[in-house]
Amino acid sequence: MHEMPTVAGLAQEAGLSRSVFFERFRRAVGVTPMEYLLAWRMALAKNLLRREGGGIAEVAVRVGYGSASTFSVAFSRHVGLPPAAYAREHSQSA
Repeated sequence: MHEMPTVAGLAQEAGLSRSVFFERFRRAVGVTPMEYLLAWRMALAKNLLRREGGGIAEVAVRVGYGSASTFSVAFSRHVGLPPAAYAREHSQSA
């Protein structure tokens, strides 16, 4: 399995300091790298929850969270629903 990207890792790949990468990314994309990565991780999590209909702990690990509870809090804040409720409401097997 691949590791989730980090801002520091992306800056290193680009050959830039974190601060220069941060500013250039924000200017080019319109959001900070952290905001972009969070949105990307949540989109991936939503897709996994829809397709797999649950497995919160596994989804948490797959999108780079160390614990299901930390993932659940972040997901709820970002999406407006806890992951289990989102999975129930959006399951593709339903």
